[in-house]
Amino acid sequence: MPLLYVTDLAYPARGRRYCDEDVFLTSRLRAHFDLALCHPLDAQALMPGFDAVVVRNSGPVLHYQEAYDAFRAAALAAGTRVYNPLTGRGDMAGKQYLLDLTQAGYPVIPTIDDPARLALLPDVPSYAVKPKQGADSIGLIFTANPSAAPGEMLIQPRIDFAYEVSFYFVDHTFQYALYAPDPARRWDLTPYEPSAADLAFARAFVDWNTLDHGIQRVDACRAASGELLLVELEDLNPYLSLDLLPAEVQDRFIESLTQSLHSFLNS
Repeated sequence: MPLLYVTDLAYPARGRRYCDEDVFLTSRLRAHFDLALCHPLDAQALMPGFDAVVVRNSGPVLHYQEAYDAFRAAALAAGTRVYNPLTGRGDMAGKQYLLDLTQAGYPVIPTIDDPARLALLPDVPSYAVKPKQGADSIGLIFTANPSAAPGEMLIQPRIDFAYEVSFYFVDHTFQYALYAPDPARRWDLTPYEPSAADLAFARAFVDWNTLDHGIQRVDACRAASGELLLVELEDLNPYLSLDLLPAEVQDRFIESLTQSLHSFLNS
């Protein structure tokens, strides 16, 4: 079953090395699948020759939005299998989910997209304002007086938090968690042992997303009150920080990913 593995090996990710992670992943997956790597700009043209497309560390689609939209439309029209499946409701579909989850009462950093509704947010000295289709903190600003056209930007209270923590899942199975003890060093991560309550928090968002197959990363922050709040639900191409894991955890992740891909291809 040949797979087209989409990655941007040259993308200069801040604090991460996309190329190293994908070299490692493909070196292990080759034991189970025939693989070919390609740049995201080439995915649409090459995908007809493969059983499925695996989108991994391909960088923010903002940098190639037109090509990504064309790839997505072509894949849906042809019925091409894409992993993660293109039905994701998280970052894959933009940031609307932050608004939807806020309105549904989920534990998420409160989010609006209209400055006229600022009274719905906690009264804080500063607000985070970012593009609704943003990624990787592109376009993020902090301001005491948010201003934008309705529906154009996301507005959130800038909150104090103890640390950020990420939970990594394959399909609906939890794999591992990593956290950044220093809020100023987002990608200086170390293993984290989640509590039962932490896992219930993360699973709630994975369940909400309704993806039967795929890799998801649930990013959260520990608020001053002690509760976890969702920062991001990454379901398109989450970086996995595999180099920070013990070998046995890496092995378990590869095994889970391999099983997931086989199940996906046979579904």
